[in-house]
Amino acid sequence: MKITFACYDSVSITHGGPLVQILETKRELENLGIAVSLFDRWKPFSRTDVDAMHIFAARNSTYQIATTMKTLGVPIFTSPIFFTRHSAGIVRTTLAAERFLKRCRAGIWTDYGYTRQICEWSEAVLPNTNAEGALIRDGMNIPARKIITIPNGVDPRFEFGDPTLFTKTYGVKDFILNVGHIGPARKNVMNLLRALERIDHPAVIIGRITDGSSGEACVDAAKRNKNLLIIPGLQNNSEMLASAYAACRAFVLPSLFETPGIAALEAGLAGANIVITPHGGTREYFGTMARYVNPQSIDSICAALEASIAEPKTATLKDHIRREFLWSAVARKTADVYQRIITEGSRA
Repeated sequence: MKITFACYDSVSITHGGPLVQILETKRELENLGIAVSLFDRWKPFSRTDVDAMHIFAARNSTYQIATTMKTLGVPIFTSPIFFTRHSAGIVRTTLAAERFLKRCRAGIWTDYGYTRQICEWSEAVLPNTNAEGALIRDGMNIPARKIITIPNGVDPRFEFGDPTLFTKTYGVKDFILNVGHIGPARKNVMNLLRALERIDHPAVIIGRITDGSSGEACVDAAKRNKNLLIIPGLQNNSEMLASAYAACRAFVLPSLFETPGIAALEAGLAGANIVITPHGGTREYFGTMARYVNPQSIDSICAALEASIAEPKTATLKDHIRREFLWSAVARKTADVYQRIITEGSRA
C-alpha cells in the first residue's frame, strides 16, 4: 500500500503538533509495511504513484491539493485538526450563510467551508477526539459513518527521560513546565504568565516565540518573573526536552482549546502532573487524571497549579498513556482504516 501525506506548506517551519503527528505516524506506518511519502509540490506526480492521499489539517491552505486529488480520482483521507469554541449550531449557521452568499456572488468562502468541503470529499475523516468528530458531524453535516476517531499519540521514549540532564544544565527541578508556541492567542500564554507571577515556584516555558506584538508582550511579561526561565523551542527528538518533562513536577497547557495537546501526553508519559484546558476533547485522554482550568480565569490557573505542585507524582496517568496512546497503536488504527476502505474500493 502506498500513501502520500500532505499538509499546509508552513508545517515544517512552524513545527508544533501537526508535524509531530505526521512524522510519527509515518514512521510507525512504515514499521507496519506501508509505504508513506511526503508530498513534494516540486516533483512530478502521477495517479499511479499512490493508493491514497492523507491530508493533515483541512483548511484553505490544503484545499487546492484536495481539489486536485479529487479531480484525479485519488482517494482522500483527512485528519482535520479542527476545533472551535463555537457550537455546532453556530458552525451550521455560518455555513448556511456562506451558501446563501455564494448564490449572490461566487468566491465567498469561510474557514468552515474549506474544512467541510475537504471532509465531504474524503473517504474517511479521522479526528483526534470524539468532540472534534461531533463538531464535524453536527456542524458540517458530514455523515457519521465517515468519521472515525484516531487519537494523537506519544513516543514511548518520553517515559525514560533522564531528569538530571535538565537539572544540571539549568539548575532547577520539580518546576512548573509549559511547552508550546509563545504568542499565538490560542495558547493563552499571557494568562499563564500572569498566573505564574502569583506563585513563588520555579517555572520553565519551552517554546518558539512568534514575531509580533503578542509574542513580544509575553517576553516582556516573563522578564518580570524572577522564577521563570524561557528556553527557545527544542526539537521533539531532543534529549533535553525529554529530560525537562521528567524533571518537572507539573505540566500546564491552559490553552483556549487543545486536541488534545501532544506535549501534555509527552509530559504525562514522563510522569508529570497535568494541568490543562477542558476544551477540545482533552478529557477523552486524561479523564480524572488531570486538573482542568478555565483558560480565561487566572485564579483558576493559579489554584490548579498550586494544587498540582503540592501533590506527589504518580504512575496512574503514565500507565494509562502507555496502554492507550503510543504512536504504534495510533498507526495500527490508521492502517486498519486505510486497508478496509481501499480494499472495499478495489472490489467496487
